[in-house]
Amino acid sequence: MNIETPTLVLGAVAAGFAVFSVFLASLIGPKRYNRAKLEPYECGIEPTPHAIGGGPGSPAGQRFPVKYYLTAMLFIIFDIEIVFLYPWAVHFDSLGLFGLAAMALFIFNVSVAYAYEWKRGGLSWD
Repeated sequence: MNIETPTLVLGAVAAGFAVFSVFLASLIGPKRYNRAKLEPYECGIEPTPHAIGGGPGSPAGQRFPVKYYLTAMLFIIFDIEIVFLYPWAVHFDSLGLFGLAAMALFIFNVSVAYAYEWKRGGLSWD
């Protein structure tokens, strides 16, 4: 048995479980639809008929605040940083000077993204 077989079996089991779960939820889940469930949701902002500009005779749509994207970007920045810092910390001794330089460059890149987020006001809460 080669090394790819367990990985393929695990992938097939995971995909089968996902398909089975969605199918089972559609069969036994509640089917009580109401008007509120069918309306679009935009993070607490009332939806407008036209997102950008408006057609003739219709009001112009409002812009989606960038604050939501900045918060998501902040989460991604720190999530990715932690994912890369754990293995580096575990194998710090065996990586040597190259590992230290690579991680310093990585932390510099993350710091630039953090500074951008700070400058844009993503860390201040209203």
